[in-house]
Amino acid sequence: MKTIKVGIAGLGRLGKVHANNIAFKIPNATLTAACSIVPAELEYAKNELGVTDLYTDYREMLEKADIDAVAIVTTSSEHCWQIEAALDAGKHVFTDKPLGVDLEQCKLAEAAVERHPDQVFFLGFMRRYDSSYAYAKKKIQEGAIGKPYMVKAIGIDPEALVEGSIKFAATSGGIFIDMAIHDIDLMRWFLEDEPTEVYALGATFKHPEFQAVGDDETAVATYKFKNGGIGVIHVGRTAPHGYHVETEIIGTEGSIRISPIPEKNLAMLYNSNGVVTECVEGFPERFAAAYLAEMQEFIDCICENRKPGVSVYDGTKSTAIGFGTTEAWKSGKVVAL
Repeated sequence: MKTIKVGIAGLGRLGKVHANNIAFKIPNATLTAACSIVPAELEYAKNELGVTDLYTDYREMLEKADIDAVAIVTTSSEHCWQIEAALDAGKHVFTDKPLGVDLEQCKLAEAAVERHPDQVFFLGFMRRYDSSYAYAKKKIQEGAIGKPYMVKAIGIDPEALVEGSIKFAATSGGIFIDMAIHDIDLMRWFLEDEPTEVYALGATFKHPEFQAVGDDETAVATYKFKNGGIGVIHVGRTAPHGYHVETEIIGTEGSIRISPIPEKNLAMLYNSNGVVTECVEGFPERFAAAYLAEMQEFIDCICENRKPGVSVYDGTKSTAIGFGTTEAWKSGKVVAL
């Protein structure tokens, strides 16, 4: 079996998830190099992952490390130039979402991908690789709910992590850029269509720190699609019960609901609080299997010389829709997409 040598850039919360998957859970991949500007992250790579080829300079890793591919899990604003540099250096590229923080950056990434058609580029819309979402897509393709015409999506971070959200709010790009990109991608994927206009609202009732930097703690957007379909997204940062991600796809002959209760597992607690189903605590727990599946698919695409189902253009379109949604939220007007 061919083994793909991977270098990772960024070892924060999600970077550690990807690094552990590459190092220990994907048989045809090996983690051979790591790059971070945070000393503690490089210590983690050395002590916990056994990586000794360590860098603080990304371009130096591309030049000197013995790697076939790069996994980019850095700050969003760094993604596009790092994608371009890696592809130009002859490396296959996996990058976490979003593709970029503005459309100009996304176009640079598109051009780099187009310059290197023989290299694999993989954008980490991991929900497409979650077993429940993949199953829903398969059932839709089989005609189980007729013609899908509406997607309703909820994504609310736990109140337990709100202090981190507040700290990040000033540079997050706003609640829709920060939190709605996955749901925007899923709407396009399930409906197989593009939105043409959006109306959005936001509100803050508990943490005024969000509005102090021009953000909100919760928000809703409604989309009209080319074929008349509808999308509704509700995002927020204050779920008291844990990490709440829920999606419903409605068709002419039925509907599919994914995670109406985002259970931690199939156990139920019977105690003084009543009958309780515990909720997952965060995205690494809820989508652990999806993160592994998408990285395995990236490595398999390299080994089998094929392209993944999600493209660089999906990243650009989701970013453009995210900015249009942000404009609608800020202006209070319907915005054409």
